[in-house]
Amino acid sequence: MNKDTPPADSGLVDQIGREIISGGFAAGSLLPNEAEMRDRYSISRTALREAYSKLMAKGLVSARPKVGTSVRPRAHWNMLDQDVLSWHLQTVPAEDIAADLYTLRRMIEPATAELAAKIRTDQDMEKIAAAFEAMKANATQEGPLIEADFSFHLAILNATRNPFINAFSALIRAAMVSTFELSWRGAEVIKDQRLAQHGDVVDAIRAQDSATARAAMELLLDESIEDVSEALIKR
Repeated sequence: MNKDTPPADSGLVDQIGREIISGGFAAGSLLPNEAEMRDRYSISRTALREAYSKLMAKGLVSARPKVGTSVRPRAHWNMLDQDVLSWHLQTVPAEDIAADLYTLRRMIEPATAELAAKIRTDQDMEKIAAAFEAMKANATQEGPLIEADFSFHLAILNATRNPFINAFSALIRAAMVSTFELSWRGAEVIKDQRLAQHGDVVDAIRAQDSATARAAMELLLDESIEDVSEALIKR
């Protein structure tokens, strides 16, 4: 590749981002100097600087004059950034992030279900119910089932009419992509139980019973993470 012709910027950002997330470039360490990085990725100076700018915006790197560009400590990474989440899914084993993602979901989604039950519209209810019907229709097909499951939880988030809550949709999708194929691989009885629990959430939101909606979502998440833990142990 001609070094004067930069590749697609997103591709370079993905490459460096994945190396940082995976530990290839350790937190706190200096990245190789500009000449080494240009040789490593066969890129132009402009492309490298643009990539660094994007990685700085995500909290992954920082630059200091006469020192260079270094990897920031993990505590500074923007973990809600869609790219950062994606790089974790691509490089970090599911067992290393499943518990953390579920902990955050456990904090967000029961309260979301409670609020949705209070203020949902008929149109919101139609979307939640349609996603649940899609889950039942695709219960034996892993990929479509996971997509329908995500649509179900997203519809509940959207029913809150709160843009800050909706911002967590990328995180919830990341949790699903990393762990749901494990949690849905159990015996058919497990699938039946989890589908029934989703149905309990639907019924509570339809009845505008906020307390029951919250409790149903708590139970669903608690038992889903148990499914994941059991699947990881078996694997």
